[in-house]
Amino acid sequence: MNLNETDLRELEKLEESLWERKTRFDNDYMRSVLADDFLEFGRSGKVYDLEESLSAPDQEIKAKLPLKDFSVHQIDETVALVTYVSQVEYDSLEVSNRSSLWQNTGEGWKLKFHQGTPVNP
Repeated sequence: MNLNETDLRELEKLEESLWERKTRFDNDYMRSVLADDFLEFGRSGKVYDLEESLSAPDQEIKAKLPLKDFSVHQIDETVALVTYVSQVEYDSLEVSNRSSLWQNTGEGWKLKFHQGTPVNP
């Protein structure tokens, strides 16, 4: 399978949905997007599994959308690597390099792995 324009738009939409409060804290939505074996290396260095990700407290997310330098790289027939730079306003602006591994399960894209790496200001 080669990624087509529909796949590219869908992956961008899915990735951005993780930065939107209405979808990020909707556990039914998140269970439909995250793989059962989801794993994240947060920008803080903390490691999160699916249940830890779902238990995050509902809060405002001040992320700049669209995502900066968004790019999709096909890894194999069913796996895509998404990379971008996140810009999120907390007490100050936090900038991170981000990468996500998405797998097309035949029933849709599922996020298997995500990593955030802080960028020095």
